[in-house]
Amino acid sequence: MFATAAPRNDSSAFTNAYRQVGVQTGVDSASAHQLVQMLLDAFQDSVAQARGAIAAGDVQAKGRAIGRAARIVEEGLKASLNMDAGGALATDLNALYAYIGVRLTHANLSNDVATLEECGRLLEPVRSAWAAIGPQVASSRQ
Repeated sequence: MFATAAPRNDSSAFTNAYRQVGVQTGVDSASAHQLVQMLLDAFQDSVAQARGAIAAGDVQAKGRAIGRAARIVEEGLKASLNMDAGGALATDLNALYAYIGVRLTHANLSNDVATLEECGRLLEPVRSAWAAIGPQVASSRQ
Protein backbone atom coordinates (compact mmCIF):
# COMPACT_ATOMS: atom_id res chain seq x y z
CA MET A 1 0.00 0.00 0.00
CA PHE A 2 2.77 2.49 0.92
CA ALA A 3 6.03 2.78 -0.92
CA THR A 4 9.09 2.01 1.10
CA ALA A 5 11.93 4.46 1.40
CA ALA A 6 14.48 4.21 -1.36
CA PRO A 7 17.73 2.50 -0.49
CA ARG A 8 20.51 4.93 0.40
CA ASN A 9 22.38 4.43 -2.90
CA ASP A 10 19.25 5.44 -4.88
CA SER A 11 18.86 8.77 -3.09
CA SER A 12 21.20 10.47 -5.55
CA ALA A 13 18.73 9.66 -8.35
CA PHE A 14 16.00 11.54 -6.49
CA THR A 15 18.35 14.43 -5.75
CA ASN A 16 19.41 14.66 -9.39
CA ALA A 17 15.81 14.52 -10.57
CA TYR A 18 14.87 17.32 -8.17
CA ARG A 19 17.81 19.43 -9.34
CA GLN A 20 16.86 18.84 -12.97
CA VAL A 21 13.31 20.02 -12.33
CA GLY A 22 14.65 23.12 -10.57
CA VAL A 23 17.09 23.85 -13.36
CA GLN A 24 14.47 23.37 -16.08
CA THR A 25 12.07 25.68 -14.26
CA GLY A 26 14.82 28.28 -13.97
CA VAL A 27 15.70 27.96 -17.65
CA ASP A 28 12.10 28.30 -18.76
CA SER A 29 11.65 31.62 -16.95
CA ALA A 30 15.15 33.08 -17.38
CA SER A 31 16.21 36.02 -19.52
CA ALA A 32 19.13 35.67 -21.91
CA HIS A 33 21.32 37.40 -19.34
CA GLN A 34 20.22 35.00 -16.61
CA LEU A 35 20.84 32.00 -18.86
CA VAL A 36 24.46 33.05 -19.37
CA GLN A 37 24.79 33.60 -15.60
CA MET A 38 23.46 30.09 -15.04
CA LEU A 39 26.07 28.72 -17.47
CA LEU A 40 28.89 30.59 -15.75
CA ASP A 41 27.76 29.35 -12.33
CA ALA A 42 27.34 25.79 -13.61
CA PHE A 43 30.85 25.90 -15.07
CA GLN A 44 32.32 26.78 -11.67
CA ASP A 45 30.25 24.03 -10.05
CA SER A 46 31.47 21.49 -12.60
CA VAL A 47 35.10 22.47 -12.07
CA ALA A 48 34.66 22.10 -8.31
CA GLN A 49 33.04 18.68 -8.80
CA ALA A 50 35.93 17.61 -11.04
CA ARG A 51 38.49 18.69 -8.44
CA GLY A 52 36.64 16.69 -5.79
CA ALA A 53 36.43 13.66 -8.06
CA ILE A 54 40.16 13.76 -8.73
CA ALA A 55 40.83 13.98 -5.00
CA ALA A 56 38.51 11.00 -4.42
CA GLY A 57 40.02 9.01 -7.29
CA ASP A 58 36.63 8.78 -9.02
CA VAL A 59 37.54 8.68 -12.71
CA GLN A 60 33.95 8.49 -13.96
CA ALA A 61 32.79 11.47 -11.92
CA LYS A 62 35.85 13.43 -13.02
CA GLY A 63 35.10 12.70 -16.67
CA ARG A 64 31.44 13.66 -16.31
CA ALA A 65 32.26 16.92 -14.52
CA ILE A 66 34.99 17.99 -16.93
CA GLY A 67 32.82 16.96 -19.88
CA ARG A 68 30.00 19.08 -18.53
CA ALA A 69 32.34 22.05 -18.03
CA ALA A 70 33.64 21.65 -21.60
CA ARG A 71 30.11 21.48 -23.02
CA ILE A 72 29.15 24.60 -21.08
CA VAL A 73 32.07 26.46 -22.62
CA GLU A 74 31.68 25.12 -26.17
CA GLU A 75 27.93 24.69 -26.55
CA GLY A 76 26.78 27.42 -24.20
CA LEU A 77 29.19 30.29 -23.70
CA LYS A 78 31.08 30.13 -26.98
CA ALA A 79 27.97 29.44 -29.04
CA SER A 80 26.19 32.46 -27.52
CA LEU A 81 28.82 34.93 -28.69
CA ASN A 82 27.76 37.31 -31.43
CA MET A 83 31.02 37.58 -33.35
CA ASP A 84 29.56 40.11 -35.82
CA ALA A 85 28.20 42.61 -33.29
CA GLY A 86 30.47 41.80 -30.35
CA GLY A 87 33.66 43.32 -31.73
CA ALA A 88 36.89 42.91 -29.81
CA LEU A 89 35.13 41.72 -26.66
CA ALA A 90 33.53 38.78 -28.48
CA THR A 91 36.87 37.97 -30.13
CA ASP A 92 38.65 38.02 -26.78
CA LEU A 93 35.99 35.89 -25.09
CA ASN A 94 36.11 33.43 -27.98
CA ALA A 95 39.87 33.08 -27.52
CA LEU A 96 39.49 32.70 -23.75
CA TYR A 97 36.83 30.01 -24.17
CA ALA A 98 39.02 28.16 -26.70
CA TYR A 99 41.97 28.26 -24.29
CA ILE A 100 39.81 27.02 -21.41
CA GLY A 101 38.61 24.15 -23.61
CA VAL A 102 42.20 23.10 -24.29
CA ARG A 103 43.09 23.36 -20.61
CA LEU A 104 40.07 21.28 -19.59
CA THR A 105 41.23 18.55 -21.97
CA HIS A 106 44.69 18.69 -20.41
CA ALA A 107 43.23 18.54 -16.90
CA ASN A 108 41.15 15.52 -17.84
CA LEU A 109 44.03 13.62 -19.43
CA SER A 110 46.51 14.35 -16.64
CA ASN A 111 44.23 14.53 -13.56
CA ASP A 112 45.63 18.02 -13.02
CA VAL A 113 43.81 19.88 -10.25
CA ALA A 114 45.98 22.97 -10.74
CA THR A 115 44.82 23.24 -14.35
CA LEU A 116 41.19 22.97 -13.25
CA GLU A 117 41.82 25.74 -10.74
CA GLU A 118 43.36 27.82 -13.52
CA CYS A 119 40.21 27.36 -15.63
CA GLY A 120 38.04 28.49 -12.73
CA ARG A 121 40.26 31.52 -12.08
CA LEU A 122 40.20 32.50 -15.75
CA LEU A 123 36.42 32.49 -15.97
CA GLU A 124 35.73 34.03 -12.55
CA PRO A 125 36.23 37.67 -13.66
CA VAL A 126 33.77 37.09 -16.51
CA ARG A 127 31.27 35.53 -14.10
CA SER A 128 31.67 38.37 -11.58
CA ALA A 129 31.34 41.08 -14.22
CA TRP A 130 28.31 39.37 -15.71
CA ALA A 131 26.66 39.19 -12.30
CA ALA A 132 27.50 42.84 -11.62
CA ILE A 133 25.68 44.08 -14.73
CA GLY A 134 22.61 41.99 -13.95
CA PRO A 135 20.68 44.78 -12.20
CA GLN A 136 21.33 47.17 -15.10
CA VAL A 137 20.14 44.58 -17.61
CA ALA A 138 17.03 43.88 -15.57
CA SER A 139 16.14 47.56 -15.20
CA SER A 140 16.63 48.20 -18.92
CA ARG A 141 14.11 45.45 -19.74
CA GLN A 142 11.36 47.11 -17.72
